Amino acid sequence: MIRHAKISEIPEILMITKACAHAMQQRGIYQWNDHYPSETAFMRDVERQELYVKEVGEKIIGAIAISTLIDDEYKSVDWLIPNENNIYVHRLCVHPKFQGHGHARSLMDFAEKLARTGKFASIRLDTFSQNKRNQRFYEMRGYKRLADVYFPKQSEHPFHCYELVL
Repeated sequence: MIRHAKISEIPEILMITKACAHAMQQRGIYQWNDHYPSETAFMRDVERQELYVKEVGEKIIGAIAISTLIDDEYKSVDWLIPNENNIYVHRLCVHPKFQGHGHARSLMDFAEKLARTGKFASIRLDTFSQNKRNQRFYEMRGYKRLADVYFPKQSEHPFHCYELVL
């Protein structure tokens, strides 16, 4: 089941992102750290009703932020279509113990269905340039790789921007 997250669930979501960060670091991928994802970012997501969680049974195993706000870093990107009526996916995570079972796919299916139902023109996101697995995941879903952006608090390496025109 995928549903809106609650403020009270943010500590549990942060435990998932920390487990994801640790698992990625074990593979030499330094995408997430102590600065990101942050409690503040998740608080804003919940306040704007843009954070969703995936549950298996009664346990939260993943999360995704689906926003209509464009980050400042994205404003310089030459997107496929104009910067209006787009959604942005951020902070997609699935606890490592539950990875490899289609949960990230179902979270993205949810985001794409939400976008289509809401008559959005495209879905935009970024993924770390050193995370080849994520790049393949989005490319197999039809997302087109565009420009790179940098998040200095996260890494010296770029993040690739992707867009799926609906």
